[in-house]
Amino acid sequence: MIFAEADIRRIEKEGLTCEQVLAQIDLFKRGLCPVKLNRPSTVNDGIVSLPEEELTKMVTLYEEELRMGRKVLKFVPASGAASRMFREWYIYLEKGRLDTRQKEELARDLKRLAFFRDLRDVILRDGEDLEEMMEDNRYADILAYILASKGLNYGNLPKALLRFHVYSDCSRTALEEHLVEAALYAQDALHICRVHFTLSEEHQNDVADYLSAIIKDYERNYGVAFDIALSTQKSSTNTIAVDLDNRPFRDQKGELVFRPGGHGALLDNLNGTGGDIVYLKNIDNIVPDRLKPVTVLYKKVLGGYLISLQNEIFRYLRHLDKAELDEKTLQELKLFCEKRLHLDIPPWFEDLPLAEKCSFIFKRLNRPIRVCGMVRNQGEPGGGPFWVNGEDGTQSLQIIEESQIDSGSTEQKAIWSRATHFNPVDLVCGVRDYRSYKFDLHEFVNKNAYFISQKSEKGRDLKALELPGLWNGSMAFWITLFVEVPIGTFNPVKTIHDLLRPQHLP
Repeated sequence: MIFAEADIRRIEKEGLTCEQVLAQIDLFKRGLCPVKLNRPSTVNDGIVSLPEEELTKMVTLYEEELRMGRKVLKFVPASGAASRMFREWYIYLEKGRLDTRQKEELARDLKRLAFFRDLRDVILRDGEDLEEMMEDNRYADILAYILASKGLNYGNLPKALLRFHVYSDCSRTALEEHLVEAALYAQDALHICRVHFTLSEEHQNDVADYLSAIIKDYERNYGVAFDIALSTQKSSTNTIAVDLDNRPFRDQKGELVFRPGGHGALLDNLNGTGGDIVYLKNIDNIVPDRLKPVTVLYKKVLGGYLISLQNEIFRYLRHLDKAELDEKTLQELKLFCEKRLHLDIPPWFEDLPLAEKCSFIFKRLNRPIRVCGMVRNQGEPGGGPFWVNGEDGTQSLQIIEESQIDSGSTEQKAIWSRATHFNPVDLVCGVRDYRSYKFDLHEFVNKNAYFISQKSEKGRDLKALELPGLWNGSMAFWITLFVEVPIGTFNPVKTIHDLLRPQHLP
């Protein structure tokens, strides 16, 4: 395929090369490479359920490591637009009217939402009274004040700037709740609290301005100094769209169309962060203060569990680096890999000479490590923990989305349906090696774990390519551990109705 000059300029504008775009088109032609599930990961088969005494031990270890200078960072993907939360309300607005049931729901629900006071104030600014509008059944006008720029403009804001929770003296946005949570578990010995938000470019200035207005109050109230970074998804992680015949899709002007590469594109952002220990959590999974203790406890537990394993891994790696292991100690290390790290060592390993055994184990251990909280499956959409068959005949622990499996396989769908746990995107990551050097996270990606989906643009069908998911294929070759955490640590807000769940109300 030869690109025209205009195409080449368009490709270069995205920060891509023609070779990279051609490679993306080849992926469309190849189609999906489904993973091969072996079995669900369950408690005592890949998922660790820690007893009470271990919880205390892990918290103590984590807090001691922070006092000794370990740097912690909280990484929050926050590019999600709030408009998706209000899909139902947009439908009401398009119709221009609400039926009786819908009016009753809004009348009941509005006063319970954290942004009710802001809504009342912005309506009062225009000389109107919210309660009178409700009495007059002017709910379409009220929704316009919530969603449109003449009012709160919630339809055009990121989720980060939506008010999630109301308190006696204030209400907090999702962004503020993440700051509070971070202050409770992610400050180092110098009381520096590092938080990194990834945003859409269109929202970066709004979030920066909001942070400037509030940050001093939170630093004073929680005795920390926040070190906050904002980043956007790089255009070089965008992917070309194709038509249903795998030819480059062009818009009405005849230009190539590129689309965001999904949350896997944030691997670039994660790779560029500092910190020794990185917590990863979505912007909409947050709770008010009364429910934070259990979240903070298990954040420290996961961090302590990671550190405890890291300490052992690093000790073995230093011995391997100096060629200090004999056959007996190597067998002890092999047992550690299998029992504590759930690494599947192939049977031919035993036939290798000692030096090759050491080299093999060294490569398996010298990788980033992640500890993933797993909650009991209660029907929420999303990925789960599974044992996956690898190309080398071994199995590994992976977080798998349903779209990654062969939808035509009855066997694979049956394995998927037997999952007992769910991935709430609650991860703590060790991103430095035993010498304290940063890993290049791009080296541990399963590049075959991409997604292809069918979309449309102005009524025309196209196919879109998503990079391997951030906690799926992008971390496929990390050391992965699953730890059971209580369901109370998972409280996502995907629709406006989720904010009316008891967990999010006063």
